[in-house]
Amino acid sequence: MSHISRKRLCIGLLAGVLTLSAGGFAPVSAQEIPNDFSAIVRQKLPAVVAITTRQIIQDQTTLDDFLNPFDGRGPVQPQVREALGSGFVISPEGYIVTNNHVVADAAEIHVVFSDKETAPARLIGRDPATDIAVLKVDPRPNMTTTAWGDSDAMQPGAWTIAIGSPFGLGGTVTVGVLSARSRDIQAGPYDDFLQTDASINRGNSGGPLFNARGEVIGVNTAIVSPSGGSIGIGFAVPSRTARSVADQLIRTGRIERGFIGVRLQEVTPSLAEALGMSGTKGALVASVEPGSPAEKADLRSGDVITRFNGKDIQGVHDLTLAAANEKPGSRATLTRNRGGSQQEVELTVGQRKDEEMRTGAVPNPEAADQGLGLSLSPIPDEARQQLGLQPGTTGVFVQEVAPNSLAAESGLKPGDVIVSANNQNVTQPSDVRQEWAKSRQQNKPILFRIERQGQSLFVAVSNS
Repeated sequence: MSHISRKRLCIGLLAGVLTLSAGGFAPVSAQEIPNDFSAIVRQKLPAVVAITTRQIIQDQTTLDDFLNPFDGRGPVQPQVREALGSGFVISPEGYIVTNNHVVADAAEIHVVFSDKETAPARLIGRDPATDIAVLKVDPRPNMTTTAWGDSDAMQPGAWTIAIGSPFGLGGTVTVGVLSARSRDIQAGPYDDFLQTDASINRGNSGGPLFNARGEVIGVNTAIVSPSGGSIGIGFAVPSRTARSVADQLIRTGRIERGFIGVRLQEVTPSLAEALGMSGTKGALVASVEPGSPAEKADLRSGDVITRFNGKDIQGVHDLTLAAANEKPGSRATLTRNRGGSQQEVELTVGQRKDEEMRTGAVPNPEAADQGLGLSLSPIPDEARQQLGLQPGTTGVFVQEVAPNSLAAESGLKPGDVIVSANNQNVTQPSDVRQEWAKSRQQNKPILFRIERQGQSLFVAVSNS
């Protein structure tokens, strides 16, 4: 049976195109079909990279297993898993876009350029909800970059060009057409994929999908396949989404999405009849969160939202996308059906409170902690005993350590608890950032005292 899988991409070649004329089928004019795409490929190939990752797999399934990797049989032996994907350079500063599933949980990330040169990369941030991640490498001389195109301007039948590393074959070029837009493949709440018949195979994930002008209009991500290989049904995150996510990750290390505070369900024919509606278009409000923008705008359970900021809402997915794409704090106008009558309502879009946790974003070392590379949180109450902390111990919990960051190079690990920084007790992540800023100003290392599995130790992190 066919299934959706996130693999890495390959080849699709369109042989000939015909149009229907009054006298039957006739070839499309030479002006509409380029002889080949060699000029575009030659120009853009240096901006496409292969991505290799190494993931350390521990045989652990619980927090207790993670914090206590010993049992009666001795220490757990970690395993190394290697993965391969693709990506593309979007700026001379060395920022690279790829898929989240290519780099998620990676302990090491390297990129391989078209000239076979390899460079270590660090993770700037990732967004599992859209499967987009951003990496950064040290800039290279005369670094070739890509330019974003307008995915909304693409129409079915338009040329598409994919470049990537299927099965490790770097620099592979595939050509096809755009098959469809706005595909929901049930991969996540914000599905809005471009569909292409360019082949997608293992190793192509995260690579660019170009239009005929050589602009990136998508990030190749998934396929439909009965066997794991390409059958000509591939999907790409549209540039409209990928560019917005990448820009936010580079700027802040996290994603902001709009929130209106309603739980929704589809309108069935029977529900439409009961609600006095003539059709099933719209999203039915099942409940409204207390204190949310929706409650403040007097939305109620039983309302059906049929338009949002001038766009028709066909169902729940449309409204989920529309609300998420709004900037928190902006004003939005929606049309609701209540008791058979249409009414316009204005509200101020909020921000999802759980978004930073759900994105799995690693703080941008340049924007968040200026190179430290730590994702910090308060100490989870339920983990205190497993962390080996004495009653009354204060500090901050290390959730993630960015690969190749200064913190990683100094030996800090997820699960550590930072008790003090520069001999100052810390109780919240901002305390660590404040002491780190002071250390950078004084051009000296920051001194952490940490608790690790019941033991205290000091770690010094240099600022260069």
